Amino acid sequence: MFPEILIIMAEDLISACRKNGLRLTLAESCTGGLVAGCVTAVSGSSDVFDRGFVAYSNQAKMEMLGVGADILKNSGAVSEEVAIAMAIGAIANSNADISLSITGIAGPGGSTDKKPVGLVHMAVARKAHETRHERHVFKGDRERVRVQAVESGLKLLNAVAGN
Repeated sequence: MFPEILIIMAEDLISACRKNGLRLTLAESCTGGLVAGCVTAVSGSSDVFDRGFVAYSNQAKMEMLGVGADILKNSGAVSEEVAIAMAIGAIANSNADISLSITGIAGPGGSTDKKPVGLVHMAVARKAHETRHERHVFKGDRERVRVQAVESGLKLLNAVAGN
């Protein structure tokens, strides 16, 4: 179902979480649960994976993850501020130690001059660590943007989980 490289990255993530005693949660918007699907495609992922949040609407981001209405109004759903708030909120609303959030514009619609199709913000929060953010502008159609977001999210998670 997922490209082999993504499964390998998910296996590496699960190993790093086991090694470091970390429980994982995910907060996804434009990827619609694809990262969670990739992680749970690996046998034994239940050892480290606590839960996932698919917070597609702004209302869901506020209710499930505690993202402030003011942040959404001032920065927009696709922003560094919202990605960070989603990642922190995922930990606060789970039994996890580390989280990844992804919010973006997969297309083909929904873009503006300042926020083009392919713009994706992601953040990893880990207890007792600084939250890390990345901004990407991926090329391709909706499916390609989402697959690239999953790959980049797993890379970022692996970098933080391994420390």
